[in-house]
Amino acid sequence: MTTFDHKEINDVIHGRVRLAIMSCLASAPPEDSGETAGVDFTQLKQQINVSDGNLSTHMTKLEEAGYLEITKQFKGKRPQTICRLTSVGREAFLAYVAHLESLLPPKL
Repeated sequence: MTTFDHKEINDVIHGRVRLAIMSCLASAPPEDSGETAGVDFTQLKQQINVSDGNLSTHMTKLEEAGYLEITKQFKGKRPQTICRLTSVGREAFLAYVAHLESLLPPKL
């Protein structure tokens, strides 16, 4: 059995809302897929069921860590905020998941 080292858990990702943000964005199409990369702020807010202010605060933490890129643009005459994982963010999320998986007992 692996020793549980809680100090190895990435605190930036580990919060419930930030983990939900990272999970949603990790499942979004990558930039090279030909589809629109990233997720619209409104869609993300609806998917994880949080307020505008709560989502914005957690997105800022992820952006400061270099895990998230936020692009503001206009769609027609309406402002639109697109959120996407950076390559650093994707690597950090995969490492976070791998670390949690390493703490699980082996399959029988």
